[in-house]
Amino acid sequence: MREEAYHASPCPARHESPRRPVVRAEFARIAGKFTGARACISRGACRARSSGALSGKPCALSSRLPSSSEPARSAVARRLDCVPRAQCGVSTDKNSCEITSGSEHVNRKRGVGRSVTLVAVLGLAGAVTGVSVVAAEQSGEPVAQVQWGACPEDVPNDPPQLQCATVPVPLNYSDPDGTQIEITISRLASTNPEKRRGVLMLNPGGPGGTGLDQPTFLAAQGIPASVLDSYDLIGMDTRGVGHSTPVNCGFTAEQEYQANVPPYAVDEAAVAERAGVVKGVAEQCAANDHNGQLRHLTTANMARDLDRIRAALGEEKTNFLGYSYGSGLGAAYASMFPERSDRIVLDSNIGDTHLNEEGIRRYARGMEETFPDFAKWAAERNESYGLGSTPEEVRDTYFTIAEKLDETPAEGLDGGTFRFINFASLYNEKSYGQAAQTWQSLLNSTGTAPKGAQPAATSTPSPNDNALTVFLAVTCNDVEWPEDVQSYQRAVAEDREKYPLFGAATANIIPCAYWQEPLEPPVAINDEGPANILVVQNQRDPVTPLSGGESINEKLGERSRLVSVDGSGHGAYVLGKNPCALNTTTNYLVDGTMPERDVTCEAAPASG
Repeated sequence: MREEAYHASPCPARHESPRRPVVRAEFARIAGKFTGARACISRGACRARSSGALSGKPCALSSRLPSSSEPARSAVARRLDCVPRAQCGVSTDKNSCEITSGSEHVNRKRGVGRSVTLVAVLGLAGAVTGVSVVAAEQSGEPVAQVQWGACPEDVPNDPPQLQCATVPVPLNYSDPDGTQIEITISRLASTNPEKRRGVLMLNPGGPGGTGLDQPTFLAAQGIPASVLDSYDLIGMDTRGVGHSTPVNCGFTAEQEYQANVPPYAVDEAAVAERAGVVKGVAEQCAANDHNGQLRHLTTANMARDLDRIRAALGEEKTNFLGYSYGSGLGAAYASMFPERSDRIVLDSNIGDTHLNEEGIRRYARGMEETFPDFAKWAAERNESYGLGSTPEEVRDTYFTIAEKLDETPAEGLDGGTFRFINFASLYNEKSYGQAAQTWQSLLNSTGTAPKGAQPAATSTPSPNDNALTVFLAVTCNDVEWPEDVQSYQRAVAEDREKYPLFGAATANIIPCAYWQEPLEPPVAINDEGPANILVVQNQRDPVTPLSGGESINEKLGERSRLVSVDGSGHGAYVLGKNPCALNTTTNYLVDGTMPERDVTCEAAPASG
């Protein structure tokens, strides 16, 4: 979960004036910060990738694993102090799981399952030097010997700590002996063999976020040394992403599709206009899918890939830490392969195994719940920024600026772009200052756009092509979407009233309305299995609100416990600053200590 925001899409194309290309260019610049470096959740203080949905200033998040017998492991990564290893024994009795921590034993009996309803790095294809997997068959399960080597040159790895390899998997699991694709994985190996207990697979979010550098990213963010000792951290580019047989729709920097959060729709006509754009996007993706790979980008297949990687690493079980969309992937794996899942942590939750219309509309709820934190911050600094002396006045200023820009774009921004960048700025409190500075500038603007010659028509490839493509393919392939434009117009009207800050954006129509039908239904949550899933969730999160964590926790029944954190932003474990969330999650990963009941973490003391 880095600060790379969910791919946000271009601002509403409602201004057909000479200023429009300027607005589009400015949006593309901003979206490159929030939509390119990963397609996921926010990583505390995020950093921008060379071309990459949440990173840089306000941004979103991301994720990184080895074999227990590798002698070269000692050359990888430095380690600090550590804690003794403890193993969670999952009983063969499906109705119980005994978790051992020191001398304490907690036996949790399953109850009746509770039922409720509930971008991006450039796709740079490149050879990975000296890495391969030699596959064999044993006991009916693919077994492989992973051969580790150097990582691709564009993977941040200075000083060298990561090793990389490729694992072959079927493109279509219904034809396992057919076309194979390659998944590139990385590992930051434990240097303490006595304390190593397995692998911890990582996912940064998206779908579409690169994760090869996630192990070193989390290490740099301060993931405890006890976790680094206990696990080989395994990062990866999931199928279709980056170095894993990448896919592309052929998006350009000039076209009307720049990100995956829909643009704010000022009225019904804006939804109808957007429908034409996204229909063209769906057709463009289909036309560029020359080998039929797009149809097989699904959460279910990614979960199957995780299990192939587990087998290739020679592990009986796998541990998993996933942020944002990664929470859905982790829930899918634990549901499809419960007996092979060990300790699972789901952070910043989408609420199910997949994103659907309801899940994307929840972004607007998340913004409503998180915006008061920014408004309070700005009001306390009114003498500096002049945005309002109370949170209510700051909120009024937001609408004043947005409505002004709806009428007349200024400084390369229109109302849709302004709303989007404020949504993205809520991923992390470190982005508040830049957001306030932008508001100041817009308040003092004359409302005129820069003048000059119109840019020549070009077709420059979008640096976010791969991330945008994967987000769309997985999101559209996982579940059927409404096809009726009028249903989106009704949803936009409803959410504009319910969530005025951003609701008319997230309820808007996306290309999934015109996508091919899914090949299989979405992965169903399986509440039968070991009690081994820790759900971690900030109470105020702009893209994955608390309701998502509560929903997945409810669906998992006695398999999970919820850690609700009185915190703001996208990403709680390691990426946030709450000591309770850090300690509770670390204790589970290292010692297997699962809370007996749901936990509420009080707000962290204000840092001086």
